[in-house]
Amino acid sequence: MSREKVTISPSIMCADLVNLEESVRKIESEGIDTLHIDVLDGAFSPSMPLGIGTIRALREITDMDFDVHIMSNNNEFFIKEMIDIGVQQITFHYESSTHIDRHLKLIKKNGIKAGIALNPATSLNDLDYVLPMCDTVMLMLMNPGFAADKNETQVDYAKEKVSDLYKMIQKKGLDTNIEVDGRVSLEVIPDLVEAGANMLVAGSTSLFRTERNLSENKKIMEEGIEKGLKLREDN
Repeated sequence: MSREKVTISPSIMCADLVNLEESVRKIESEGIDTLHIDVLDGAFSPSMPLGIGTIRALREITDMDFDVHIMSNNNEFFIKEMIDIGVQQITFHYESSTHIDRHLKLIKKNGIKAGIALNPATSLNDLDYVLPMCDTVMLMLMNPGFAADKNETQVDYAKEKVSDLYKMIQKKGLDTNIEVDGRVSLEVIPDLVEAGANMLVAGSTSLFRTERNLSENKKIMEEGIEKGLKLREDN
């Protein structure tokens, strides 16, 4: 039986933003086919690293899958913009969305994978009725938009929440992806994968660790993924 694929989704905001194309080429050269792009409005989350025009320009230089995470108080506007650009997955926040079903259907009818993102303290119970509509559920393991604050740490219940979501998905007989974002470090990757995560947003504590190059960090990530998958199989 082949082992489950775990996707590494490098966060472009953790790369060299002054030399974006060069950063993308380095990621591509490592055989990584997915790029995590945060879309922030400066209100829901207190930063705004990339504008729509920059994302559109990135789309023109690479055929990598764009894994877009919208952190906004106006989800529909950004969803429509990302559909127009041509991305492969869009997740938006439960906390800022009044019309969740409408947004999921809008994304999916355009042939794009749709997902809901949950802040750390948001209960999984809020997914009860919409989980079957989700290709992905993104669990924020720290408060969104505060990654630049080095004192902001991953929540203590990160692994427990991933595990609870994994059990919920299994119970419903679904194949929904579990994406984790927020201090997904080299040290915690085995635990998160063991708990059920199969999409890892890679940032400054993993793929972009400065003491090693991209290739070395990717190798350590892959070793952590394999360890986590083995632990999951053994349990």
